[in-house]
Amino acid sequence: MSASSPDDSGPAIDWSPVPRSRAHELVIDAIEDQVMAGRLTVGDSLPPERDLATKLEVSRASVREAIRVLESQGVLQSRVGSGRSAGTVITAMPSAALTRLLRMHVGLSNFPVDDVVEVRVALERASVLLAAEHADEERLAAIREPLDRMESAEVPLEEFNDADTAFHVAIAEAAGNRLVADLTTAIRSSLRQVILRAFHDMDDSQDLRQSLQAQHREIYAAIAAGDGPRGTRLTEEHIRFAHRALPEMRRPAS
Repeated sequence: MSASSPDDSGPAIDWSPVPRSRAHELVIDAIEDQVMAGRLTVGDSLPPERDLATKLEVSRASVREAIRVLESQGVLQSRVGSGRSAGTVITAMPSAALTRLLRMHVGLSNFPVDDVVEVRVALERASVLLAAEHADEERLAAIREPLDRMESAEVPLEEFNDADTAFHVAIAEAAGNRLVADLTTAIRSSLRQVILRAFHDMDDSQDLRQSLQAQHREIYAAIAAGDGPRGTRLTEEHIRFAHRALPEMRRPAS
């Protein structure tokens, strides 16, 4: 096997030297270039740290820092053992990494809640439309499961909110689009603390919970009936209703 290629059948990888300033960022750029060119794909291993530093003419510390950054982003994963699957491996970015990044930006008010809500509306309208077209009984059951968990008035607020998130994510997954599902997960999870604070600020949230649950049931019924246009309208009304009803979500970012 060639040292410059993940396997003998794949295209050769050209690790060209990079300038030394901001070296770890340039190492990241070099790895990204190989991914975007299709020379590195999910499951491929990077060269060993020493070899990669030599190829790129940077220090091992720069390579190590670049790998640490990409691991935190969910792009790389370090695996022990031997063989092609060992070492530092290219991995698909998990939803958790995207969720963490978006949650931090929302928390820092880089993305105002109003903007996040507008993106939610666009994404979830698309999800519901596709789910109404493609959802089979298994996917419908996955949507019903969190819906049923929210039904009891005795469900703690935190569990209600988490089941609410799971309901919306299940719809996105039923749509059959992985990116839409991951973005929906990230956006809905990024709003978790904001929504919980808003609920806790209310004197009595039970009426609101019942209204939200009734809306959830209507959305589910539209999806199960294959009525995408009705589902998209109900979904947008539901998201905007919740945004208006929860006081914390209407406050401007400080």
